[in-house]
Amino acid sequence: MDRRTVIAGIAAVPLAATTVVSTASSASASVPVADFGGHRRRPTLVIGHRGASGYRPEHTLASYELAARIGADFMEPDLVPTKDGVLVCRHEPEIGGTTDVADHPEFAARRATKMLDGVPVTGWFTEDFTLAELKTLRAKERLPVVRQENTMYDGRFEIPMFTELLELRERLSRELGRELGVYPETKHPTYFRKAGLPLEQRLVDTLRRYGLNRRNAPVFVQSFETGSLRELRKLGLHTASVQLLSAAGAPFDLIDAGDPRTYADLSTPAGLRQIATYADGIGPDKVQIIPRAADGTLGTPTSLVADAHAAGLVLHPYTFRAENTFLPVDYRRGTSPNDFGRAIDEQVTYLKAGIDGLFTDQADIGVIARDEAFARTAGAG
Repeated sequence: MDRRTVIAGIAAVPLAATTVVSTASSASASVPVADFGGHRRRPTLVIGHRGASGYRPEHTLASYELAARIGADFMEPDLVPTKDGVLVCRHEPEIGGTTDVADHPEFAARRATKMLDGVPVTGWFTEDFTLAELKTLRAKERLPVVRQENTMYDGRFEIPMFTELLELRERLSRELGRELGVYPETKHPTYFRKAGLPLEQRLVDTLRRYGLNRRNAPVFVQSFETGSLRELRKLGLHTASVQLLSAAGAPFDLIDAGDPRTYADLSTPAGLRQIATYADGIGPDKVQIIPRAADGTLGTPTSLVADAHAAGLVLHPYTFRAENTFLPVDYRRGTSPNDFGRAIDEQVTYLKAGIDGLFTDQADIGVIARDEAFARTAGAG
């Protein structure tokens, strides 16, 4: 499937997607409930990864809005602070790859090299800019070679504040007739704490101000660092929270504290039971659930789904993308690495393995996959 066909259809009829949404997830209560293992029934969520980043530059209000309109249940912002302590939506504190900051000579002297979680990174960093200064920049596509069509939007969208996303959530929830959720991530909490800009209190205060710091709020707070989630609980966070995992490495807060535990350790049954003492779910790399075989094809599922459910945790793996370059070899179609492959089939396979939701760059594909997986399971029953 050519990406241009999909994007052209969305751009031509941006409101038509709400018709599809009304049948798939018109309200939180009507999100399909799967029963793949016979031992549980949970809502199956489609999470717009950085918005609709497969179709618009990531972490822009345009990306978030499109994700909602094409069916996402949740919009996912990564949060980093400005110099004056305002939470903004960027994947990383370094913004050279996602904004036009390099084209602003007035900011040339702010280019710097910093140690980000133990790795030297050179560029421009949000904590060196006030909010007013960041608002003079414009977003650009992070993967211009893979998503060339998205580059037509370069220079058109601001860097949004987290509060702007929450206000967008309120407006779209009313307009679309379904309550949308947000899925914020605290990015590099140890790094920002040492920089004197801790994230956790700012996040709790913002959620409280918008009436979202409650147990039944449409919010999941996520982090790769265990200490950030624990600190959020100490500060009074009442929403659901998710411990992010990775197929390699360890949480930086544990590394920084000399704690030898790795993501692999956290992914064991014992590690998952420990996570359950401070979080409600895990966000693993999808290859931790179904790894790739040596030849690049999709392999055999691990026990992670069953182990997490046994610990009382939900699983929302990342990241599902439609382009061939991101798919297992046996799910690719055609010869171009940037064309769409069999992304629906890949996501159906994962949903049938028992996951409770998925992070996707193309939420419309996630909605279709969820509906197909649910229909197949219901038919089999």
